[in-house]
Amino acid sequence: MLKEEIISIMPSPLREMFLRLEEEDYKWLQEIRLRVGQPVLLRVNNQELGINLQGKCEVKYSYQVIGQDIEGLLKYLSGFSLYALEDEIRQGYVTIRGGHRIGLSGKMVVENMQIKTMKYINSINIRIAHQIIGCSKRVMPYLVSREKVYHTLIVSPPKCGKTTLLRDIVRYLSEGYSGYGPYRVGVVDERSEIAGCYQGIPQNDVGMRTDVLDGCPKIEGMKMLLRAMSPEVIAVDEIGKEGDLLALQEVLSAGVSIISTVHGKNIEDCKHRPLLKELLGEGLFERIILLSNRQGPCTIEGILEGRTYTHLSGG
Repeated sequence: MLKEEIISIMPSPLREMFLRLEEEDYKWLQEIRLRVGQPVLLRVNNQELGINLQGKCEVKYSYQVIGQDIEGLLKYLSGFSLYALEDEIRQGYVTIRGGHRIGLSGKMVVENMQIKTMKYINSINIRIAHQIIGCSKRVMPYLVSREKVYHTLIVSPPKCGKTTLLRDIVRYLSEGYSGYGPYRVGVVDERSEIAGCYQGIPQNDVGMRTDVLDGCPKIEGMKMLLRAMSPEVIAVDEIGKEGDLLALQEVLSAGVSIISTVHGKNIEDCKHRPLLKELLGEGLFERIILLSNRQGPCTIEGILEGRTYTHLSGG
């Protein structure tokens, strides 16, 4: 499936190269980077590799990207109508079938201090969506009780699996876990990474009782879910911006549980950032999950009681 999804957007000769990748390579494929005038770079199982007409190779032997490669990929990506993707291009990324996210960079066109579009696209980053079904099984017993779902914050450095863990927590809550639930879950998927919607349909398994607002700003999205979808749990990714605190307080005052993530190495790192310090100081979160990549994505370093920071479970 992944192989078909990637090949479907690749122009020749890139298509021929990716046809030569083994199934095992696709299993561990994390990222594909295309930059005009530079070699194609693959990240496979945390290793950087190249690719050419013989298949994967050392970076120094990798195929060199030309402008026509980028143009061709954009044509396949948009169904030969870039206008159809104008809103996504303005945001700098497009989500394709399978939930894979394609980041774009080039010259930004700005009018009245607002980004209108992007042109002269010269760099593409294809981030492969990988679900790890069951990766949150260890943390779930600490997040639910007979009375409630605990307000939970996942703290993680980049590329340690925080969104992957959040997605699996959402799935468990939506389907029911070990006699707890099921719950009605609302997801505000601002960057289309949690559910990975393609044409409005989640490509990732987020459970049968989950409603998704795709591409919606977090603050507005949380309010919309409260007004319209009567969720018992709301999940959002990467809090920490101005206004998040008030939106979270509104969710909590409505009696809805919140599950969220934030970038950070540890609790002390979060405390050094004013907005996060305020969020933690308010004692809003009852559980804090610490992640790392020490033993691969979603390595649980600790599960803390959110107000005292007492360890409920170590790494």
